[in-house]
Amino acid sequence: MEEIVKVGVTVTFLRMNAAPLDEAPVLPEGVEVAHARHCSLAFYRYLYNTVGADYVWWLRRTLPDVSLERLLRNSSIGVYVLYKDGEPAGFYEIDSGRWPVVNLSYFGLMPHAIGSGLGYAFLRHAVDFVWRARPLGMTVNTCTADHPRALPAYKRAGFRVMREDYEHWDIPTSLGLKIPKRLIRD
Repeated sequence: MEEIVKVGVTVTFLRMNAAPLDEAPVLPEGVEVAHARHCSLAFYRYLYNTVGADYVWWLRRTLPDVSLERLLRNSSIGVYVLYKDGEPAGFYEIDSGRWPVVNLSYFGLMPHAIGSGLGYAFLRHAVDFVWRARPLGMTVNTCTADHPRALPAYKRAGFRVMREDYEHWDIPTSLGLKIPKRLIRD
């Protein structure tokens, strides 16, 4: 039987009902965002596993390849990659499957890009991209396992807290994730 680590996190659910009115910061020279229109399974796993390694991103790691490939082929899912000087520096994933509300399913930077000043401009790229399609709302969630600047950044971008839930996760040790002691429950 596989060993698990019992984790407890507070998940914060946020929503934005209108596009931000302030002007978004411009991505610096040498930085661009590209739509991975036909994102391969291997590249997606690289993005997800690298960005989420320090933040206990585990759900997609447990998906069988066939299920994840099916999700990536779904026309309501979009994967957008941040490149800095030609190298991946982060990604975001949007899900418009519940249109006219769009969910920012995943958002994050590669470890080497954290602290580079790209985070907020990249987040606003995601937000502004979604609002160009004129949805009725945009949602995102974050949790206490995520980077400590995630929740303040979402609020700064215009998201408002809708609710907070405490969740218990049973994470297989075979995933090899570094789980902060503060999240482990007995």
